[in-house]
This record gives sequence, C-alpha cells and structure tokens, in this order.
Amino acid sequence: MTGSLLFCICLAYFVVAYFLYGGFLSRLFSIDPKNPTPSETQFDGVDYVPTSKAVLFGHHFASIAGPGPIVGPIMAAYFGWLPALIWILVGCVFVGAFHDFAALVISIRNKGRSVSYVMEKMLGITGRQLFLSFCFLCLLLVVAIFTLLIAGLFAKFPEVATSSIIFILLAPLFALVTGKCSVSLFKASFVFVPLVFVGVYVGQYYPFNIQSAFNLEAQSVSSVWIGILAVYIFVASVMPVQYLLQPRDYLNSWLLYAMLALGVISIIAYNPQIKMNSFEGFVSVTGSGKPTALVPALFIFIACGACSGFHALVASGTTSKQLKNEKDALPIGYGAMLIEGVVGIMALVAVMAMDKEVFTELGKNPPAAFATGISSFCEALNLDVGYAKTFISLAISAFMMTSLDTATRLGRFICQELFMPRQTSDEKYSLQKPVKVNIVRELFINKYIASFVIVVLSMALALSGEAASLWPIFGASNQLMSAITLLIISLWLLSKNTHWLVAFIPMIFMMIMSLWGVLQVINQQWNANMTLVIVGIILVVMSALLVALGVSVIAHHIKEAKKA
Repeated sequence: MTGSLLFCICLAYFVVAYFLYGGFLSRLFSIDPKNPTPSETQFDGVDYVPTSKAVLFGHHFASIAGPGPIVGPIMAAYFGWLPALIWILVGCVFVGAFHDFAALVISIRNKGRSVSYVMEKMLGITGRQLFLSFCFLCLLLVVAIFTLLIAGLFAKFPEVATSSIIFILLAPLFALVTGKCSVSLFKASFVFVPLVFVGVYVGQYYPFNIQSAFNLEAQSVSSVWIGILAVYIFVASVMPVQYLLQPRDYLNSWLLYAMLALGVISIIAYNPQIKMNSFEGFVSVTGSGKPTALVPALFIFIACGACSGFHALVASGTTSKQLKNEKDALPIGYGAMLIEGVVGIMALVAVMAMDKEVFTELGKNPPAAFATGISSFCEALNLDVGYAKTFISLAISAFMMTSLDTATRLGRFICQELFMPRQTSDEKYSLQKPVKVNIVRELFINKYIASFVIVVLSMALALSGEAASLWPIFGASNQLMSAITLLIISLWLLSKNTHWLVAFIPMIFMMIMSLWGVLQVINQQWNANMTLVIVGIILVVMSALLVALGVSVIAHHIKEAKKA
C-alpha cells in the first residue's frame, strides 16, 4: 500500500463518519435550527455576537488546531505508524469530535456558559470551582508556553514576526469593511485573503528584526517579544470579538486551508512509498531519546488529532457565544475536529516516506519533519521545495499565535466564572453585567482585571523558567481535562435519560490513560522536579474528587430509576 492510497481511504472514512455518526449525534442532541442561540438571546457586542458559519468555522478551527495535530502523530510515529493511525481514526470520530460537538451543544443550551455551569448543576458549587480551578491552571501553562514558543520563533525568524504583524493589522480592517461598510463576506474575502498571502511574501523580504532595529543584546530579544506579546494578548482578550479575534482567525484559517490543499494534492500526486515500520514494539526510543512505553504515551502524545480537553474550552468558551444557528454546531463542532484528524493522517504520511535513520533524527522537531516531508512531495507538482517548506513552516507558526490569543480570552472567561456567585437564575447571568456581588468578586469579574490576572501570571511563569519545566505534565493534564469534560457530558445526557454511555465509556478510557500519564510523570520527576510533582499531585486529587462526585450522582440516578 502506498501513502496516497492510505490517505485517500482515511479521507473517505472521515467523510462517511461525518454523515453517519455525525447524523446520529445530531439526533441524539435534538439539533433544531429553530432554537434561539446565546449569540442572539445574550447579545452584548463584546463576547456574544452572531457570526456567519464560514467566519466562525475559521475561528474555531484555527483556535483548536495550532501545531497539535502535526506534533502529536509525529511524536507517536516512533512506535510505528499503525498505532498512531488507529488511535487517530477511532479517537477522532468517537471520542474527540464527539467531545467537541457535545461541549458546544451543551454550552449553547445553557446560554453560552462554559461546561463548568453544567458541572455546577450536576455536582454543586464545589464541583464547579474544582473544574474551573483545574482549567485555569492548565490555561496559565498554555499561555506561558505558547508565549515562550512564539517569542523564540520571532527572535529566530524575524520574517515570521513581520507576517504575523500584517495578519493582525488586516483583521480590524476586514472587520470594518464587512461590518461598517456592509461589504459581503465573499467580496471582502476576495480582497483580503490574497492579502494574507501577500503578507507571507512581504515577511520574507522585510523581516522585522528588533535586535538590529533597537540595538538590543541577543539574550534580551526573546524577553522583549514576551513583553510585546503580553500587551497584544491583553488587548485581544478585552476587545469585542468581531473586531480582532473573529477576522484574524478567519483570515488565518485560509493559510491552513492552503496548507491542507497543498498537502492533499502533493500526497496524491507524489504517491509516496511507506518506508516506516508499521509497529516498532510496545516500548520504543522516542524523540526524547528515552525508552517510552506505548501505553499511555500514545494517547497522551496524540491529543489534537484524536481528543483534546482544550477543545472543550474553545467550544464552550468562545465558539458557543458566536454560533448564529444551532444547525451550524455539527459542521463547526464535529466537522472541524474531523479535519484535524485529516491533518494528523497527513502528518503521519509525511514521515512514513522517510528512511528510518532520517526520521529518527528529524522527528525530534515534529514541525520541521512535517514541513520537510510535505515539501518533498511538492516536487511532483513542479513547485520549489524550499518555498513550499517555508510556507508550511509559516502556516504552522501562524496557528500558534491564534491558539495564544484564544487561550488568553478563555483564561479571562474562566477567571470571571471563578468569582461568579452560585447561579440561581438563568436570566441574571452575564459576564459583562453580572449580578450584584461583593467588591472582591466585582473586581475579578471585571474583564480588564480578569485579563490582567491571566496575562501577568502567565508572563511571570514564562519569564521565571518554570513554564518549560512544567511542560512534561501538560499533555497528560490536557487529556485529563477531556476526561472530566466527558464526565460532564455523561451526566448531562444521563439527566436527559438518553444514550449516556456514548460519553461514559470514552470517559473511563481517557480518565485511565490520562491519570496513568500524570502518575508516570510524578514517578519520573520525584527526585528531580518537586514543582512538577506537586502540580501533578494537585491535578490527581482534583480529578479524583470530581470523579467521586460524578460517580455518586450516576449511582443515585440509577438507583432512583430502578425504584421508578
């Protein structure tokens, strides 16, 4: 079998899954286009804004993608391509895409609130605060790590900084043209999408090198970029969503669409031979250079390509507040994740065609391995391999930026919800005009204060050097978040007396794998990094308490059902 045949089979599988399993889920959640959505009933012009399907899909897809569906599968390919392929195909359709879609639907059925509100209804205020605290810790780490990565990228490749600045400047102009000037989305896209690619071109010839521009010392360049990024993400977090976040993500998404199209066409045209072994064993030396067990590493490495807890925060944090029609939940919530699965398969094919010696070394840098693999296929299209590699690298970096500002806004939401009082009336809920609270709660519910908190704490973590040391536990904590979200979905479906096992069974699996992963990190770091160990123990305790609360609710419901 060749790489192109395998890729086409997987592509057909995802299309069939969208219509069959996606259709089942639409019926399960009773999707009705006549139902009002929070973007209309809770409209505030800042976070709750009705948005066209094309623009919202771009925002959602760009926010959940990032480098994840590329990095994870390539990291897992050290075990051979078959285990990674199976987990992407099964996990994406029946766990990850379901997880994202369900989180989105549950949120829009609860006035656009995060899944923490459902947690409160099911498990009380204690469950809500535990879950929000868990999410807040994870988002602090996400913002800190992505800030470090992007600052380092801008310092090393000034041309990427130039292109990114152009993308940011184009966003409010696009919003002005489509909003105030009432130009149709199609006409505006016809002008602005090409400008995005012009931005890529301009970046190559006019790199913004702040070291030479301001006579900075080499070691201080990354720190300066961290400061600049801190200002940017604060502004992006508090600005009305339709003026920066929406248009920037929509325009950026075209870079990923172009990269996807280039990948699909080049794979089919080149028809690469599979050189990688299908299975290397249950223990293999990975990119870290250390022997690693297949289980649970496979399910921790491949998150965005199969299942990622961060997606639920995006779906119930920003996307649900912008959904214009309930029928758009399937293509956005379920469909976007399936396309991530396609990207994951593409990443696997890109390295399947490499000789083992080449992959062993190149796989240590997954984005570079992906760019090298796909660009090499472009020979069949008579495209310059060097330009193709540069374009793919720029597209990947652009989505790191998108994930950064979305994560900051989500952190602001979580911080605000942490200080919201116990919910007693659906009608009183608003992040912009909250119910009457004491002075401390009022301060932290304020969007400027909440944004300031998430930005300052994340930047302090980034500059301290602790963020990098905590990174080993992020993958497991992200999957732990997905397991807890699946628990919430199970409880919600159980309360509706419908097929709750479609969420509960994946929840058990993800909970076992993620807790296994966290405990493994704690064991490995016990005498090396006590900060990491303490964070790991906190995550395990929080998860255990939430699971205990959830199981007690399920047991009580089953007991009452038997009595009836």
